[in-house]
Amino acid sequence: MDRMRRLRASETLRSMVRENHVRVEELIYPVFVTAGTGICHPVDSMPGICQYSIDRLGEELDRVVAAGVPSVLLFGIPDCKDDVGSGAYDENGIIQQTVRWMKKEEKYSGLLVVADVCLCEYTSHGHCGLIRDGEILNDETLPLLAKTAVSYARAGADIIAPSDMMDKRVGVIRRALDENGFLNIPILAYSAKFASSFYGPFREAAHSAPGFGDRKTYQMDPANGREALREVEEDILEGADMIIAKPAMAYMDIICEISRNYNIPVVAYNVSGEYSMIKAAAAQGWIDEKKIVMELLTGFKRSGAKMIITYHALEAAGWLREENGADWRKHGDQV
Repeated sequence: MDRMRRLRASETLRSMVRENHVRVEELIYPVFVTAGTGICHPVDSMPGICQYSIDRLGEELDRVVAAGVPSVLLFGIPDCKDDVGSGAYDENGIIQQTVRWMKKEEKYSGLLVVADVCLCEYTSHGHCGLIRDGEILNDETLPLLAKTAVSYARAGADIIAPSDMMDKRVGVIRRALDENGFLNIPILAYSAKFASSFYGPFREAAHSAPGFGDRKTYQMDPANGREALREVEEDILEGADMIIAKPAMAYMDIICEISRNYNIPVVAYNVSGEYSMIKAAAAQGWIDEKKIVMELLTGFKRSGAKMIITYHALEAAGWLREENGADWRKHGDQV
């Protein structure tokens, strides 16, 4: 007679038959870099997260390296904005400066740098594309996104991650990278990016809230699942090498469908609002933060995610170290 409980009798046995694991090398940590000097500014709505100027960024990157997290996702906050987002593709822009500095610093040069490509942090109106008469212009924005991507690649970025959600931008960026000699730079496309209310704290951190209206004309309707697969398929055909589903908590079904339908690495983006809710509940003593976070990250992996972008990355890496002991790096970094 079958009894499923037989394989749950002890932690050792449960560990041996466990189907999904979270590994440190699959975590990507978002970092906010701001123009200026001497800046380490806490983000009020995201406990433990700060904006750093380049001269103080090493404080955060030291923690990343010590935790064994292999990759960072960079977001830039420029010293000035304009209606065409010129700070994004300025060869001396904040991300370009940051990437060049990181690649020159021996202790950070091994970190895999993912550069987010979007105009929203750099435009005076806060939208992800150019605007005319209140309309976000799709095709007119594409050359600027491509210019930004090439600029980041030229600075030394390892992965280009377009998050703007303009139609056809993956193909335009791929062609621009190839034509400029960056054939081997992969594109991590925000393909299934929903117009979500979970982004609020990020917009504070990145100074990227839209000055008018919302982003529902270019980000996806949260009610649509099949449409997400169309977006993913188009981006793959245009040259995407990896796919992001964002947010992650309320969209694990989307992660699952993408992983089932396409043979491509899927990245779950555990976004700011999800992070802040857990931090707030943990601060009140209502939940066990470690257990909740690790259960959540495991859920992302179970749904089909190959990698996870998360603000919990450094803490999760520490918990994984505790779980696996002193030789945690040698044993798969698993929990």
